[in-house]
Amino acid sequence: MARESETKYDLVVRGGTVVCGMDLVAADIGIKDGIITALGRGLGPAAREVDATGRLVLPGGVDVHTHIEQISATGILTADDWASATRSAVLGGTTTVLAFAAQHKGMNLRDVVTDYAGRAAAGALADYGFHLMICSPDAQTIDHDLPQLIEEGHRSVKVFMTYDRLALSDEQLLDVMDVARERGALVCVHAENHGMIAWKSRKLLAEGKTQPRYHAVAHDRLAEREAIRRVVDLAGMADVPLSIFHVSSREGAAAIREARAARSNVYAETCPQYLFTTAADLDRPMPDAAKWMFSPPARGTEDQTALWSALRRGDLQIVSSDHAPYALDETGKLKNGPDATFKEIANGIPGVGLRLVLMFDTLAKEGPRGIAAFASMTASTPARIYGLAPAKGTIAIGADADLVLWDPEREQILTDESVPDATGYTPYAGRKVKGWPETVLRRGQVVADAGRVLAEPGSGRMVTRTRP
Repeated sequence: MARESETKYDLVVRGGTVVCGMDLVAADIGIKDGIITALGRGLGPAAREVDATGRLVLPGGVDVHTHIEQISATGILTADDWASATRSAVLGGTTTVLAFAAQHKGMNLRDVVTDYAGRAAAGALADYGFHLMICSPDAQTIDHDLPQLIEEGHRSVKVFMTYDRLALSDEQLLDVMDVARERGALVCVHAENHGMIAWKSRKLLAEGKTQPRYHAVAHDRLAEREAIRRVVDLAGMADVPLSIFHVSSREGAAAIREARAARSNVYAETCPQYLFTTAADLDRPMPDAAKWMFSPPARGTEDQTALWSALRRGDLQIVSSDHAPYALDETGKLKNGPDATFKEIANGIPGVGLRLVLMFDTLAKEGPRGIAAFASMTASTPARIYGLAPAKGTIAIGADADLVLWDPEREQILTDESVPDATGYTPYAGRKVKGWPETVLRRGQVVADAGRVLAEPGSGRMVTRTRP
């Protein structure tokens, strides 16, 4: 070990195969003060070294869609707090998350953000930022709190087009979009047609069709397509950049492709649950079926094929987790009892810990191009779209040293114990994957290694975000 006075770097990650953009190169990574300062061969000396021989070195994952320590509109608290959610995140190779400062009806947005920032600062192990979730677009919110908070660096706003307690009217959506355009924020949307879903749900319940499998029937795929087309037109009228969350269907993917042909600042994501589960998973007895209750629902195998094609074409740019963990008990999924109708079961699925593992297993089979695409979909592109770049999402000189050393050959069968979040289960139990995040660095500090978390709650930092 070189003497401290002789060292040029605090740390060198040595001997790995590094993903730099679309290239895989044999290189060492020199780190000083948490920043990447050199890429090359034979770097040194360093105060400390991490041996990456036989490992792929990828950028730390950036998950831009997580619900952490959040109360739902119906009063249900997610199973995870900031410590447990980000513990799972870093063990799974994700070093930066964006979560929701969730305003509900009648809440003061400034107070919501202040409270939420305090919770994150006390518990987060990953670096983090917030989406401003707007459900009460009153004069105080639109004229004062929202523009000020955007100026302070919260550069994305979340709105809903469905759910009784969350949906905004088209006029309210335009009010929010107008502020976002003026102040420089990305508008993120849960895009489903509320009237179509409510009408179909009412008819199903009247016919006694209450089981979880009817959740997928109620959320008709055309409700997604209609809402995407409508909100794209609203965003075009307001001249604001737009991101469509959790695209689930082939019709939704087609609507995104159509929108992006006309406007370059329309973005969209999908999630592992739409790529690896189907509506058939809901056709189980309760309470097991409740694990697969999320919205929009999973669809069919043809939709999975369409979504993968859309990702590879770039119509969809991001794979996020939409981590929304509700325990399978009376505190979460079963608040309304084991015989609750599909309308009474909490919607959400855990995923922040396994998002990268699931995607790596599929894309790494395509060789170097697939590995580069994996890094793009799960790190560099979300960082760029959400104003986290150039510090996050890439391995480059000047970027934060957020790195993950992957063992590309490790095989593992996923179990409920595979992920140490607080949900108590994973919907991917029984699935065999190849490739595993072995060592995780956040700003040059080893925060997870060989299944052990080495960082303390509260060591994560709020990230500075730029205008979209």
